[in-house]
Amino acid sequence: MADAYDAGSAARQGPQEEPADVLPAVVPASAPPAVPSPEPRTGVAALSLRYQIGAALALAVVAIAVCVHIGMVFLHVAPPNTVTKQHGKAIDDWIYPEFEQNWKLFAPNPLQQNIAVQVRAEINTGDGDVHTTGWHDLSAQDGRAIDGNLLPSHTQQNELRRAWDFFVATHDAQNRPVGLRGALSETYLRHIVQQRLERANAAGEGGAIERVQVRSRTTNVPPPEWSDEQVSDKPTYRVLPWWWVPEDGDDAGAAAAEGAGQARHSGAAAGGAR
Repeated sequence: MADAYDAGSAARQGPQEEPADVLPAVVPASAPPAVPSPEPRTGVAALSLRYQIGAALALAVVAIAVCVHIGMVFLHVAPPNTVTKQHGKAIDDWIYPEFEQNWKLFAPNPLQQNIAVQVRAEINTGDGDVHTTGWHDLSAQDGRAIDGNLLPSHTQQNELRRAWDFFVATHDAQNRPVGLRGALSETYLRHIVQQRLERANAAGEGGAIERVQVRSRTTNVPPPEWSDEQVSDKPTYRVLPWWWVPEDGDDAGAAAAEGAGQARHSGAAAGGAR
């Protein structure tokens, strides 16, 4: 029985055994990874070393030429400065005639002078007495209002300055109007200084402003420490004639008052001469 059981057990396990004539499987050796072919070089990299050096030198020369040209054009259109004063001929030789410019980069040029507009008034005190005030520096008042102000008004920045520029542009060196806008510029400037004096209560209690006189005080901006430029530090003045102030904004009355005032001063001068 035992032999039969063992034989039967071996018979059941026999099919699971590998046949004697079956060869063992051969595991193939792992193949080396494929190396990707290098991409072809393009552009300057495709050139030989000698040509790469030549291309780099040509690029450097072009870059230097572009920088020099931009610098020359900038100096040509920039306001006068130390560099243009010392090398002006070289700049002109580079610019003219091929690269001539008929415009300016900075318009207007940066100011090289400080111009202060000042006014004084002739006050009628109401009791027959007339006196003249001192000079009120209106530009300094605007400067104090702007200094430290993050949002200064257009009036504080430009009203007085543009009014003075308007007057200068429409008058000659003898303060005579040139063209039809001369009288308009005088009226505009007179209105501004009159309002400023009234706000400052220059006439005092019971007084009235009869005439105003405007002048400008011009001083040169000192050059920087590294510059050898020499400028005068003495102020120059441009004093305008007296203007009669109309009553209630009547400019026609101002013209009549101007004529009457001139006649009165002429009569006083004639009486003094007699």
